[in-house]
Amino acid sequence: MRKLLRLASVLFLVAILASACAPATPASSEPTVIEITRIVQGTPQVITATPAPTTPADIEGTILVDGSSTVAPITAAIAEEFQAEYPNVRVPVGISGTGGGFKKFCNGETDISNASRPIKESEAELCKQNGIEYIELPVAFDGLAVMVNPKNDFVECLTVEELKKIWEPEAEGKITNWSQVREGFPNRPLNLYGAGTDSGTYDYFTQAIVGKEGASRGDFLPSEDDNVLVQGIAGDENALGFFGLAYYEENQDKLKLVAIDGGNGCVLPSLETVSNGTYQPLSRPLFIYVNRARVDEKDEISAFVAFYLKNAATIVKEVGYIPLTPEIYELAQKRYDNRVTGSIFEGQGSTVGVSLADLLAKEQ
Repeated sequence: MRKLLRLASVLFLVAILASACAPATPASSEPTVIEITRIVQGTPQVITATPAPTTPADIEGTILVDGSSTVAPITAAIAEEFQAEYPNVRVPVGISGTGGGFKKFCNGETDISNASRPIKESEAELCKQNGIEYIELPVAFDGLAVMVNPKNDFVECLTVEELKKIWEPEAEGKITNWSQVREGFPNRPLNLYGAGTDSGTYDYFTQAIVGKEGASRGDFLPSEDDNVLVQGIAGDENALGFFGLAYYEENQDKLKLVAIDGGNGCVLPSLETVSNGTYQPLSRPLFIYVNRARVDEKDEISAFVAFYLKNAATIVKEVGYIPLTPEIYELAQKRYDNRVTGSIFEGQGSTVGVSLADLLAKEQ
């Protein structure tokens, strides 16, 4: 009997190895299933086994992504490169804003959520109520750009105090003219454009400038689509607005970038000033959140995340954002490999000035 069981085990392993070494066949809609006969208590039994995918062509499926309009260009560029290597995987990328994306994600409607800020406590609670665990992964740095119309010839730099004076809730209906912002500015209407309230960009900007997340005046033109804001500022000589630096980079001929004085002089956002921390307080990390349960259900997700973190440094820069350090990408991959759920920012408060490397290293 022992010899029969040992022989059956060997045949089982040989069959698995043979299937793994066999030439790749075109992907089909149904997974390959092999049948193996083994002896159980002297009785032959037939069992089935599905070999794990061995090549990119073997992996197929759809990864549903939604969320931040700021992170969307990065994920979309990654997805395009990924799909060239994994032709049987689709990765559609939606744009609902960070808040709108988390609503879908925490309701189980998506696999991955793009976010331009860490998940809020209320969003984490919604995920918990719906049994959604998530793996939080930083993917890039971004600088929030403050812009005016190119025909504006009097604004080159604004202080954080002036921005707060313009955007705080108490300014609504009161600070409506450029002459009220600084002595010497002309008597011209002040028209404001900014990220919509469902946007992580809005949350980060209000936290960094006003001092409280989600607190601002309401009389401005909001949009979750940064392209709408580009068009608004480009067509309004009295405009002042903010959104991610990458969208400014794409539309430099239509906009004028404003330097920010955070207390150490006027600094323009750039790859260098965001990376070295001199552009403050409007530098921030960007993230993707991965549904933990879907990782076990869909092989394509792990392939996509590994591809994302491996190629992010190059693609992030090409799209106009600032790559993380190799150390942070390595720590993020370890976080994913270990299936560490939750947020590294729990109990940390605002992300302004927080070190990603330090927070991630604490988990190792």
